[in-house]
Amino acid sequence: MNDQILMTNELTKKYKKHTSVDGLNLRIERGQIYGFLGPNGAGKTTTIRMLLGLIKPTKGSVEIFGHNLNKNRLQILQRIGSLVESPTYYGNLTGRENLEAVRRLRDLPEKRVSEVLEIVRLTKVANRLTKEYSLGMKQRLGIAVALLSNPDLLILDEPTNGLDPSGIQEIRELIKELPEAGMSVLVSSHLLSEIDQMATQVGIINNGKMIFQDSIERLRQKRKPLLKVGVNDVMKANAILKERELKADLQDDFLWLSQTDPAYVSEINSILVHSGVSVYRLEEVKRTLEDIFLELIGTEGSL
Repeated sequence: MNDQILMTNELTKKYKKHTSVDGLNLRIERGQIYGFLGPNGAGKTTTIRMLLGLIKPTKGSVEIFGHNLNKNRLQILQRIGSLVESPTYYGNLTGRENLEAVRRLRDLPEKRVSEVLEIVRLTKVANRLTKEYSLGMKQRLGIAVALLSNPDLLILDEPTNGLDPSGIQEIRELIKELPEAGMSVLVSSHLLSEIDQMATQVGIINNGKMIFQDSIERLRQKRKPLLKVGVNDVMKANAILKERELKADLQDDFLWLSQTDPAYVSEINSILVHSGVSVYRLEEVKRTLEDIFLELIGTEGSL
């Protein structure tokens, strides 16, 4: 059985002269939590809207559960739950009544309301008016609505937006538990720390283009430390290393090399000193995932 439940082929969306999504090839496997990561305005929500058939792509295709979305839209969407941007609800109805209204519209089993309330941990406040809910509780209610049909694929667009740390943790722990029930999850975010703590796969999008797509472990491997070398003449030092086919990058008047083992560091130091270059700093610099993210999207500073 093919484990790939969602794939796009050169998915593109243009608005006049602006390209919002540019040739995206997305791949999501069964049972995975796929973190769809990128800065605000990178094209995440536009992509999600195309995956849900809410807007038509300019070109390219979407295949979900092995079927073309354009040709099998209703059949596919019956197996997908989604929460795009802010959840909608009736403030003067209770949480249970909101879910019951959706359940009846979709002709789902009565027991499912209690089941999803338990999943999102809202059972104790199920009979309170939703206008009295906190923002985190409203987000969980929105996820409960998305879970009512017991979907094979759940798509969540920025589900932790605007939440306090406690609310973020609640949503994160909830999402991490969903694959245990055989569900696959696509969750978008502009916060790398959130994706790092719950995703198994990650796709990074910037300016509408996919710039990284692999396991979260592969992204973490990019955190390999670098050697920062401070010298009195950085251009001369770089030329000396080039002659010996030792590759260094120049940044902020320092040389940066990719290896940090003691023997290598000692060799670099010896080469430079014996070539008449004064070395005043040899430092191992450990990079965070945030550093890698910013390096990939080609920006500086925090998101």
